[in-house]
Amino acid sequence: MGVGYRLGGWGLPGRPDLVMPGRRIAVFVHGCFWHGHRCPRGDRMPKTNAAYWQAKIARNQNRDAASLEALAALGWRTLIVWECETRAQDALASFLRDAVKPL
Repeated sequence: MGVGYRLGGWGLPGRPDLVMPGRRIAVFVHGCFWHGHRCPRGDRMPKTNAAYWQAKIARNQNRDAASLEALAALGWRTLIVWECETRAQDALASFLRDAVKPL
């Protein structure tokens, strides 16, 4: 797509997986289970030690929200790509192409 990017957003809130400094876009790739996505993979909860996992996923979601808010305050646009979305590569490419267009 001809967009410059760097892997790992060291120094940015939440350490995004991919940053496009010229466009001030931060991309997070979230695992559906670990970040509580509402899809078949993310909605399932382990039967053993369920309270621990519910609390852990809730902490991850709270941390994600705080990171997005902090990045917005710094003037960064954020994108979240869910693990389940990476399977449909054409749809993912279209989503990313539309997202990185200059405003």
